[in-house]
Amino acid sequence: MTAAQMRAAEQAVFASGVAQDELMERAAAAVAREVARFAMDRPILILAGPGNNGGDAYVAARLLHARGHDVNLVATGTPQTGAAERMQALWQGPTSSLYAARPRPVLVDGLFGTGMTRPLERGLAAVFADLVKQADFTLSIDLPSGIDTDSGADLGAPRGIDVTLALGALKPGHLLDCGGERCGTLLLADLDIPIDTRWRSVARPRLDTPGAHSHKYCRGLVAVIEGAMPGAARLAARAAMAGGAGYVVLAGDRPWGDGPDALVRREVRSAEDLTEFLGWDRIDAVVLGPGLGRDRRAEAFLRAAFAAPKPLILDGDALTLLGSNAARWLQTRPAPTWLTPHWGEFDRMFAGEGSKIARTLAAAAEARATIVHKGADTVIASPKGDVRLLAGASPWLSTAGTGDVLAGLLAAQVVQEGKGIVPASAAAWLHARAAQLAGPALIADALIMHIPQAVSECL
Repeated sequence: MTAAQMRAAEQAVFASGVAQDELMERAAAAVAREVARFAMDRPILILAGPGNNGGDAYVAARLLHARGHDVNLVATGTPQTGAAERMQALWQGPTSSLYAARPRPVLVDGLFGTGMTRPLERGLAAVFADLVKQADFTLSIDLPSGIDTDSGADLGAPRGIDVTLALGALKPGHLLDCGGERCGTLLLADLDIPIDTRWRSVARPRLDTPGAHSHKYCRGLVAVIEGAMPGAARLAARAAMAGGAGYVVLAGDRPWGDGPDALVRREVRSAEDLTEFLGWDRIDAVVLGPGLGRDRRAEAFLRAAFAAPKPLILDGDALTLLGSNAARWLQTRPAPTWLTPHWGEFDRMFAGEGSKIARTLAAAAEARATIVHKGADTVIASPKGDVRLLAGASPWLSTAGTGDVLAGLLAAQVVQEGKGIVPASAAAWLHARAAQLAGPALIADALIMHIPQAVSECL
């Protein structure tokens, strides 16, 4: 939830009869539980800011002190909210100023949580970073101080935070941009706050095992269109096979080298040939773009694929050919479409401002397509307003060909899982998990070999 959505959810709780102080005690109890679990009797230093995040810090300090922990508290100023002021009054332990604080093995960051929009003051940021550096363990309450709640932008958050305990719900800042790397391990305390949102983090999918009477056609036929760089299309085709598609056809006119014998070849030399091929009613999904090229032949292939009433996955060169005309083209499609752009391709196709979530949502609605906006923080959005976020995927995915693998995986999920955001979310999870299994210095070809193991974990 965004900061505004979280505030509205909390206000609904207050309107139901739960006092703000009670909710703050509930949140702080979750903080104290986690801090005690990780502290293992080491001395604790708690930083309390002037807002409600600081109020949580005061209560957590009181609860930890009552349990016998060695707790010092640093206050960065006078509480600015009534609840924080009341919680400060209940804290009877030692309190010092930030600039007089001495490092301790366990540090709790309660400076600024949800709603922060401006950079940390330079002196405060420097002292905070030094305390984090000298601590053995740091836990941030709700969000690391110095991360924008809605975008994950860096507002001065230090590196080295070990755990962030999200309160009520995850926020975009936990997964987007710098937030994904500054939060450390992310935990969630739901606090019994009713959450009404269509935004989720990507979860391990639940895939179906083929039935006793399944055959290749009922498991789905994927057509991958070859272009100027045939290796990219072959990667997509092999990924579709590994991802569970029942039948995969590679359509093109290039000589066939080494490859799986189970991959079917279809000769397609012109747009007319492609139109005829895509008229085959057995085809359940089409992949176009990996290695397609950007010449007139590629443009003709793109038009032929657009005209076919088949689910279509567009990647790579197909996205570049669409360019700023993407929305206009996509609005005319007679069948579902999925786009898999990285940030450069996305920026060429769609204008707009705001967070990665806001921009991807707006683009999906305008283009009437499901968009997998790739990156270290992958945002998936549907035209209906559904969002899935995946952060923390292997940085070793930053090599040529891994996006082609994702396109093929997505096609395999489309022919098995149907429309919308579900197959896109499943493909993103499988792609990230296969990368984990492949380990460091992976290449796209090796990534494919680990897809069956990732699939097996979802059955």
